[in-house]
Amino acid sequence: MTVTRRDFLATAGILTVAFSLPLPAAGQATNRFDDVDAWIRIDGRGDVTVFCGKAELGTGVSTALAQMVAEELDVQLERVHLVLADTALCPDQLPTYGSLSITRAGPELRRAAAEARFALLDLASIKMGTPAEKLKTGDGAVVTATGQTLSYGDLVRESRLHRVVRKDVPLKQPNDFKVIGRSRSRVDIPAKVHGTHAYVHNHVVEGMIHGRVCRSPVPGAKPVHIDDTALKTIAGKPRVYTKGAFVGVVAETEIAAIRAAAALKVEWQGGQTLGSPDEIRRRLLDTPAKEIALINTQAQSPAPAASAKTVEAEYLVPFQMHASIGPSCALAHVTSEGATVWSGTQSSFLTRDSLATMLGLPADRVRLIWMEASGCYGHNGADDCTADAALLSQLSGKPVRVQWMRHDEHAHEPKGVAMVMRARASATPDGQIVDWEYETWSPSHSARPFAAAAGNLLAGAELGMQKNYAVVGADYNMEPSYVLPRSKVTLHLVQQPQLRVSPLRGLGSVQNLFAIESLMDELAFSVDQDPIEFRLRHLKDERSKAVLRAVARLSNWKGKPREGKTLYGQGVGFIHYNNHGAYVAAVVDVLIDKESGAVSVERVSVAHDCGLVVNPDGLRNQIEGNTIQAISRALLERVSFEPGGVTSLDWSSYPILRFSQVPKEIAIELVDRPDQPALGAGEQTTCAVVPAVANAIFNASGARLREIPFSAERVLAAMPRRN
Repeated sequence: MTVTRRDFLATAGILTVAFSLPLPAAGQATNRFDDVDAWIRIDGRGDVTVFCGKAELGTGVSTALAQMVAEELDVQLERVHLVLADTALCPDQLPTYGSLSITRAGPELRRAAAEARFALLDLASIKMGTPAEKLKTGDGAVVTATGQTLSYGDLVRESRLHRVVRKDVPLKQPNDFKVIGRSRSRVDIPAKVHGTHAYVHNHVVEGMIHGRVCRSPVPGAKPVHIDDTALKTIAGKPRVYTKGAFVGVVAETEIAAIRAAAALKVEWQGGQTLGSPDEIRRRLLDTPAKEIALINTQAQSPAPAASAKTVEAEYLVPFQMHASIGPSCALAHVTSEGATVWSGTQSSFLTRDSLATMLGLPADRVRLIWMEASGCYGHNGADDCTADAALLSQLSGKPVRVQWMRHDEHAHEPKGVAMVMRARASATPDGQIVDWEYETWSPSHSARPFAAAAGNLLAGAELGMQKNYAVVGADYNMEPSYVLPRSKVTLHLVQQPQLRVSPLRGLGSVQNLFAIESLMDELAFSVDQDPIEFRLRHLKDERSKAVLRAVARLSNWKGKPREGKTLYGQGVGFIHYNNHGAYVAAVVDVLIDKESGAVSVERVSVAHDCGLVVNPDGLRNQIEGNTIQAISRALLERVSFEPGGVTSLDWSSYPILRFSQVPKEIAIELVDRPDQPALGAGEQTTCAVVPAVANAIFNASGARLREIPFSAERVLAAMPRRN
C-alpha cells in the first residue's frame, strides 16, 4: 500500500539531491524526524520535480515555491513541478499553517535547488574538462565562456549524483533575481478554469463505494437504538456500520448513500449540552481557567496622574466558521496490510499518524496522498472527513469515498474560537499612553490530530480514543506592538469551550487586535488625537511606522466623518503579526445608512510588508482574499446554536459576504524588502481589516461596537441620538 521515495526515484537518468531540514525553534511543536530527506529530481528532458511537505490550499503557494526553485536552479518556471504533502514521497515540513510556507519551506527548497545547481556545475566540469568556476548556468543548461552548452537533461541522462546540501550553500542575491519578485500567473489556474484540475472530490478508485456518517448533533452522545428498516427500499445495496458511537452507511452510489443516511433513524442519548450564544460571555468568564501573566511592568512606573484620560471596555467575538464553500471530501482504502488515503488536509503527516492510531496500524503502513480540496482558511472538516472514510473502509473492507454535505460541514467542522477581551488604558491630555491593562479569556485554538490523540478526530472520539489539544493561539498579538511604559497583560486559558474549536485564519490575533486596535482608537478619540498619528507616536519600529504612513497616503486619509444621505467614515487597523511576522496597516472607508444602520464597505487600502515578495500578483490576491473574508467576519458571521446542537446549517443561517457586498476598490501597496526574510502573508491582513471596520463605523456614526458581527441592528442601537 505504500511507496518509498527510493522506489519512486529509482529511474535511469535522474539527479537527486537530499538535504537535511533544520529543526524547528525551541518550544515549537513538531511531529517529524530530526533529519528528513527532501528531494529534487531532474529527468532526461530537463524537467524538475520538487517534493515539498506543504500543501496548496488555494493561496498560490505552489507557484511561489516553484519560483524559488526555478530561481536558484536557473530553469524556466514551466519546467518545475511540485509533488505536495505526500507522506510516502515528501519531507515532513510541518502542517501548512501560520503563514509559514514561504517563510520556512521556501528557504529549505532554495538551498536544495542551489546545491543541485552546484552539483550540475561539477558534473559539467568533468564532462567538459573545464573548471567549474568558469562555467555558468542559464535556462536549464550549463554554459561555457565560449558558448558551449550542456542541458541539465543531458548531464543527468547517464549519471546520478547524491549530494547533501550545505547549510551555508550560497544563494542568489536580490540583484541577480530573475524569477523571484516577478509576478507570474499561478500554475494551477489554467486547469481550474478549464475544469480539468484534479480535486480530491473528483478522485475515483476501482471498486470504491460511497459513505455517509450519521452524527449526534452534540458531542459525546451514544446511539442507543438504530432503525435501518427504511434502507431495504433503497437501491444501491446500502449497509450500516457501527463501532463505538460511530454510525455510518455505505452504498454502491453516492445518491444511495445520501438517501440511506437520511432514512436511517438513530436514537441518541447523553452528550454535551451546548447552551446558547447568549451564554458565551458568561461561560468564558466563569469556566475554570489557567491564569498566565504575559507582561507586568506596572511596578516599574508610577501610576498615571489624575489628569490622564482612562478608557475601559470589554469586547466579544463569537464562534465563527471556516465556512469552506466546498464541503470536505476524502477517499480511503484500508486493508489488514495498510492504508492509502486521499485527503485535502493541511497536515498530512499529523493526520496520517492519527489515522494510524485510530486504525490500529503502524504509521509507516499508512500513506496519505494529498489532493487539493476547497480552501480551508484554517482547520476545517478535512481531517474529520478523512477519518470517516478510513474507518468506513476498514469496517466495510472496500475503498470508500466520503463527501460531507453542507449541513455536515457547518454542524461538525471545528469552529473559530469565541473570546472575551477586557481592556483598561490611560493617556495624558497630550496623547501619551501611561497605563495599559489587558486580559483575554479564551480556550486553546488547536484541536489538530496527531499520533497520540486520535480522539481529536471526530471518528476517533466516537471510538473513545484519547484527545489532547495543543495549547496555542489564544495569546497571539496579546502583547501590544506599541511602546508602553507601564503595562499588564494576562491570559485566562479556559479549559472547556461550548463548541469544539480549532484554528481559524489568524487564530487569536483577529480577536485580540479587534480589541487592542479599537482601544487605541478610543484612546485617541478621548484625547482628541488623529488615530494614525496617535499610533505612530507609540511605535519605535521603523517598519511598523512605514506601513502606517504608506496606508495614510494610499487611502487619502482624512480621519474625518462626512454626513449626507449616508454617513461616511474612515477607520484604521494595524498589526505586526504576533510581534515577529508581517507588518500590515489597513484603512477602511464605510458608508452607513442612517435609517437602517446597514454598513457598506466602499474601499479598503492596505500597506503590506512581508519582507521578500516572491510573486507580487499572488501576494495581492492573498491580500484581497484576506480583506473580503475579514469584512464578512466583521459584518455577518456568527454561529447560531442551542443546547441540542448547531443551528447554522446553511448559507441563509450562516451568511457570508456576497459579490454585491465586496468593496468597490481594494488598493494595495506592497513594501518589498528583498534583502529581508519572507514573513508570510496568509492571514495578517484579516487581523488589520476587522478592527479597521469597527473604527470606521465609529468614525462615521459615533457607534462604538465592541461585539462582532457589526449588524445593522447593533449599529443603529449604538448610534448616538441626533436632534
